[in-house]
Amino acid sequence: MSGGVDSSVAAALLLRAGYDVVGCFMRLGSPGETLETLSRDEGDGCAAGNGAGGGVKVGHQGCCSINDAADARQVAAELGIPFYVVNFKRDFGRVISYFVDEYVKGRTPNPCVRCNDWLKFGKLHEYAVQIGATHVASGHYARIDRTGADARLMRGVDHGKDQSYVLFGAPRSRLASMLLPIGEMEKPRVRDLAREMGLPVFDKPDSQEICFVPDNDYAGLVERVAPEQARPGPIVDERGEVVGTHGGQHRFTVGQRRGVKLALGTPAYVLERDAATNTVRIGPPERLEIGSVVAGEANWLWDEPREGEWFACLARYRSNGRAVGARARVIGAGEGDAGQTHSGRSGRFEVVFDEGQRAVAPGQAVVLYDASDPDWVIGGGWIESAGAS
Repeated sequence: MSGGVDSSVAAALLLRAGYDVVGCFMRLGSPGETLETLSRDEGDGCAAGNGAGGGVKVGHQGCCSINDAADARQVAAELGIPFYVVNFKRDFGRVISYFVDEYVKGRTPNPCVRCNDWLKFGKLHEYAVQIGATHVASGHYARIDRTGADARLMRGVDHGKDQSYVLFGAPRSRLASMLLPIGEMEKPRVRDLAREMGLPVFDKPDSQEICFVPDNDYAGLVERVAPEQARPGPIVDERGEVVGTHGGQHRFTVGQRRGVKLALGTPAYVLERDAATNTVRIGPPERLEIGSVVAGEANWLWDEPREGEWFACLARYRSNGRAVGARARVIGAGEGDAGQTHSGRSGRFEVVFDEGQRAVAPGQAVVLYDASDPDWVIGGGWIESAGAS
């Protein structure tokens, strides 16, 4: 229970359906606390993550702030269910470390997907086993289909709010123990239900920010954790000629135009970031188009295809983007497969899009849906490289 309307209605619906419900709030930190402070805080019985160090503050808003904890507690009291605060502050440091590390490497991170993988459907499932719970439920707009022999992850009925993209990393073995009560509903109906049930959060706005970047200053966060990144470097054009300077490659992302303050006479977009040389390469918008990607850390939610065999699918590379026609195949190990990955997974696959796509950045997740059943999430991974259209 994050303290928002979605998870609150999810808890109420489960209670109405006859489940024995326990509300859990993931304590990630309070406003003003830094990870340095948190590392000295009381233990939580969980294995410590790779802390990102001091100077990273948890925001007053987001999905897991102290205000959200109070809202979640109030909803639990209204529903008459037990409410526990689970101390995941140390483990949350792993999410922030990943976020900073990806920017340092010149990649574009997605911390919300990692948080779902590692905490909501990782550590929280372990906690559920400890208290004898059979399922873990959340207020995500996605569905679990149990009509066949195996549980399947499906898109939410409300495609405008669908969150199946951010859940692709859940282990296939855990789908059967996941409950997504509001996945069959559209957002307006969820708010109406909250109002009808007398839940105090019925009109609470949706969270629009990353909880540990409350001011949306991603670059500032990176520089507080890794101050050596704040150093000038060259901006080069397609021919490699220097046309300007920047204050650090981590301040840009592929496809960005805003912030490229150069008087070139034509629009300039970020085409590539080279972390090794601290170089940002720019060019015209048509050069952003790519035709394929290679992804690693594959997580398959159906029987893994044979290596090298192409299969039709739909591919989605942004959480708020649409799934587009593509074909994919499992490929052999790459140079980086022997090294450490964020998830411990090492499988790789290639995706070739039916039509060119723009501004696809390494570090983003690419999620695959079945071509004949477009609501079915069949797997996904993290983009390592993109090929020209």
